[in-house]
Amino acid sequence: MDSNRFEGAAKELGGKVQGALGDTLGSDRDSAEGRRREIEGAAQNLYGQGRDALREARHDATKYATDLYENAGVYADQSTRAVRRTVHDNPLSSLLVAGAVGFVLGLLARDRD
Repeated sequence: MDSNRFEGAAKELGGKVQGALGDTLGSDRDSAEGRRREIEGAAQNLYGQGRDALREARHDATKYATDLYENAGVYADQSTRAVRRTVHDNPLSSLLVAGAVGFVLGLLARDRD
């Protein structure tokens, strides 16, 4: 957990207490200073939450990339089997899809020149 979250929460709480104390005692200066500290603390806490979220996202992305790298062969084999099974079960549909893909690729290649 990011230290900014703890510091921000502490500032926010201190600002709330100071603002409430200033309101109670009728001190506009303490009330305004408390509100300022409360806002600073909330912003610092939010900054810490953002850093934590980025750290977690980086960790998750690294985990997924490592899994993909380590198991790429297995995933490719599973995909090949799934395509082979689909073509075997639905040969006409597979032929139509392959023809449509070929037609679109032909149109794209023709428009390049």
